[in-house]
Amino acid sequence: MARSPLTLAATVTSAWPGANVVDVRALSENAAGRFDSAVASLADGSRVVVRVATDADASAELDAEARALTALTSGVRALLPFRAPVLHGRATQDGHTAVVVDFLDGYRVDAAHVPSGRGVATSLGSAIAAVHALPESVARAEDLPQRTAAQARDDVSRLLDRVAASHRVPVSLLSRWSRALASDRLWRFEPVLTLGGTTADAFVFENRLGIPTVTGLLSWQGLSVGDPALDVRWLSSAPEGAEDVLNAYLAGSVRTPDAALRIRARLYAELEFAKWLVHGHEIGDDGIVDDAEGLLTSLADTVVDDDLLAEDDLDVDEAIALIGRLAAPSASDVDTSMQTDAYDASDTSFFADDGIVGDDSADASDQEATAPLQFSAWVADGADDDDTAQRDPDAAEAGRAAEAALRRWASS
Repeated sequence: MARSPLTLAATVTSAWPGANVVDVRALSENAAGRFDSAVASLADGSRVVVRVATDADASAELDAEARALTALTSGVRALLPFRAPVLHGRATQDGHTAVVVDFLDGYRVDAAHVPSGRGVATSLGSAIAAVHALPESVARAEDLPQRTAAQARDDVSRLLDRVAASHRVPVSLLSRWSRALASDRLWRFEPVLTLGGTTADAFVFENRLGIPTVTGLLSWQGLSVGDPALDVRWLSSAPEGAEDVLNAYLAGSVRTPDAALRIRARLYAELEFAKWLVHGHEIGDDGIVDDAEGLLTSLADTVVDDDLLAEDDLDVDEAIALIGRLAAPSASDVDTSMQTDAYDASDTSFFADDGIVGDDSADASDQEATAPLQFSAWVADGADDDDTAQRDPDAAEAGRAAEAALRRWASS
């Protein structure tokens, strides 16, 4: 049974002694019942969010978020161009974790609705790049997870073994993924501080001078050192804005270009369906297994003529010139406001707690000219691959060739 707002108000004072709650209302987070949440107004005029986990997995997620927010010291927060919630309190209720954090005001945009042009897309790319530019010491200070490139590759290998054992995945997909796994150059990347697989709707926006701008990031539970491609895998669900998000990310990155970033991002996005299949097998839910099998079949049909590892020839000068073009995000003034209830910005974004520590790093990449996948089509109507037709084939060929030339140059 869901906890009432009054019960959650009491949780605020339990987790954060001294808080004076004057009003409380339920908060819907589309979290599938994994949390009981509310927004509490305090006597000083500020607002906070209280969330209580409803099961062990949700408790683990809130524990991870609390560690991540603790790692974001005032110095680390000063490096970010947007707000992160401040952790005000943490408690246990009925055996499950409860946390109290700042309410960040603004609106959110789903990946499928991210438009091209200046605004939502470019601000998202810059925001992700800012997280990836943080020092990795953030993760070490709070003992957050750290994965090397080799470990990321091993994770994929183990997943493919489990998927193959299910005998429910099209052979063409297993072959496609196995080729990607076997490609050494795909896994030569520099680990950075990532969000562990963020999504577009984890960010909140406000309109500044009429331009949608990221002003906050709500979800920090995945903060860890790992593959930067995880944080852009959602671009496969953003057919209109993907290019501008990625270009803004590249422009804001401070690391050595990662030519295979986008390829791994697409791979991770496709493997989400494989994880769904494995999950169904683990809990013995035939409905989930059947659903995942249908999605995988649609995916196989969609990518039948699409080679993740396509390579072409181009000289080094042309490759470097193409990288220069990719580093400039487009800038058409588009107001993509979508006023949606989310969190409110508090004036404690540079909250200092001497007991907290922080870190991260970033990544830049020359991109493979592979069109984004439209997952919404697979879920609703099956597999209709019209992305390639929307792209300039000459530009696609040049992009693949540039990436190949750069790779040969870097390894020479």
